[in-house]
Amino acid sequence: MTPQTLFSNASKSFHKGQYTDALASLNRLLDHSKDAKTYVLLAKTLVALGFREEAARTFVLAAELGGSRAEDHYAEAMKIHFELGNDDLALSLGRPILERARRDPDLAFIIASLFFKRGEKDMIRVFLPALSTSPNSRHNSLALLLLTGTPENPRDRETVANLLERMPRSMVIIMAHLVFQREVNNFAEMERLQPQIDRMLSTNAGQMMRAEAPFYNLHWLANEPLNKLASYNPNAFPATNPAERLAMPHRWDKKLRIGYLSSDFWHDHATMKLVGTVLTQHDKSKVDVTLFCYTDEQYLKAEIDQDRSHWGRIVSVRNMDDAAAAQLIRDSEIDILVDMKGHTRGGRPGILNQKAAPVQIAWLGFPGTTVNVDLDYIVGDRYVLPDQSKPHYWEKFCRLPESYQPNNPVDRPRRKLFTRADASLPDDAFVFGSFNATRKISVANIDLWIRILKATPKSVLWLMCKSDEARDNIRNRITAAGIDGKRVVFTKVVSYEEHMARLTLADVGLDTFPVNGHTTTSEQLWAGLPVLTMKGTHFASRVSESLLRAVDLPELIADSENDYVRRAVDLYENRDKLSVLAERLEANRLLKPLFDSERFCRHLEQAYAMMADRARQGQAPDHIDVPALEARAEPFLVEG
Repeated sequence: MTPQTLFSNASKSFHKGQYTDALASLNRLLDHSKDAKTYVLLAKTLVALGFREEAARTFVLAAELGGSRAEDHYAEAMKIHFELGNDDLALSLGRPILERARRDPDLAFIIASLFFKRGEKDMIRVFLPALSTSPNSRHNSLALLLLTGTPENPRDRETVANLLERMPRSMVIIMAHLVFQREVNNFAEMERLQPQIDRMLSTNAGQMMRAEAPFYNLHWLANEPLNKLASYNPNAFPATNPAERLAMPHRWDKKLRIGYLSSDFWHDHATMKLVGTVLTQHDKSKVDVTLFCYTDEQYLKAEIDQDRSHWGRIVSVRNMDDAAAAQLIRDSEIDILVDMKGHTRGGRPGILNQKAAPVQIAWLGFPGTTVNVDLDYIVGDRYVLPDQSKPHYWEKFCRLPESYQPNNPVDRPRRKLFTRADASLPDDAFVFGSFNATRKISVANIDLWIRILKATPKSVLWLMCKSDEARDNIRNRITAAGIDGKRVVFTKVVSYEEHMARLTLADVGLDTFPVNGHTTTSEQLWAGLPVLTMKGTHFASRVSESLLRAVDLPELIADSENDYVRRAVDLYENRDKLSVLAERLEANRLLKPLFDSERFCRHLEQAYAMMADRARQGQAPDHIDVPALEARAEPFLVEG
């Protein structure tokens, strides 16, 4: 019988479902002919008979013979090994067809899944276009998992936009898409989706909040009852945790053992610009400080010439899982564990869900309630945490008497390094400046700035902007309103010293909403630049009010959007009034509480003592208001 006849017989038997007969013919055929089509038919027959590993090896034999279908055969072998859980074999077969996988969603899914299991995410983001445009929902779900979590990443933005086309009603995808569009100030897209957002809020707000990450929710929704529900990818703790933590055996001492938990323990991070001096000013006779650090190694390498030990004892938990980190904290007999990250990027709040310390509090990192994290208190003040907000927080309030935000008066340079010409600013213009991240500029925010520019014809708007796309979108919005594009001047991120020096070139700082400047507002005030803000309705939108009141400049706090515009125009038209405010700011800078880090530290220590007293007595947490020290009559610092 000729090879052609044997192959024909085998093929006929296969298509009739007579797989044993097909196998017999193919075995005889292999004594005479070992070509690719014979191996492929044999592989298919072996699959049908349940001999899948043998089938995969046979597909490889077909591929090794070359030809135009060789990649197809490698792909079939890879799929079989993937389904069987033979990950290493599957990945080895996938490497020769990586380029093809970028176009084939089925192959992309397999290879990406394998790399993902190995933790090699950077290797697989090239497959995002194929996965995000696939009609297969499993492929789409993997594309979501592969996102970097950095909204400035253009590939991630494209991926989410692709997914939105596939799933235009998905709440998770809509909210993720808007995060990326805010990052580049795509106001048109924000407005396009706003009616859909409004409908979801009115019909199913609870489900919608569960589809969004808490941090990004704060950027557009200044609604504390709803902010409390934002819990994308929740990792809730058992309801019994708080009582069990309090009841666990613990050795209290006269000196309080305070643990700070963060990934920001490096000198150039904005948080440490605020809190570094407070850490060094802790009263060592009353407080023992340990920093539980999971700072990324790339930042620590840059710290080689910096001494971090003056902040406290530093213990790394970077390479520990949450349970191990919590155990280390318990072994250190920490009385109060202070989480300084919450739901901000890079945070590890899950450590607190492992009952790490008898008292666990949130401070400074996350401007809102930290959902699904076992926290007793949030540290704030009466402006960011007013009484009416208490029902909308999981934590009890511990309110400091002035501002919740510490500020370092020592390492903030005040030097005149630039002229307006250096910054491409006109000498004869009134300069409104904003140095916050541009993602904080909401649609309502930019429209108010447009109203201000229209009412102040000899003014310019000076903005710090990282992204060319964001710059173009901002300028287009403003010019579409009939304002000359030359009246918008953009500046880039510069060194800290240069940033502090350039602030003096502006006349008035314009705050953003619903997320205010935090470190940025205090930097402007330290430089002597009055900052105009607006009263907010959640923590993140009340920060600048807190800072302005702590430096005694309540005139710069607007009650409404119209009042915000009115006050900006008034300062433009009445330069004498602005000069008086600037002079008062300069006089108050070294006298009022905002930059008085030593005073702040004493208030914070009193807060810790009041929390610890309750815990020592076995009492559950309750709201605490820390009393203020007597006001200073003399400056706390003499410059020069």
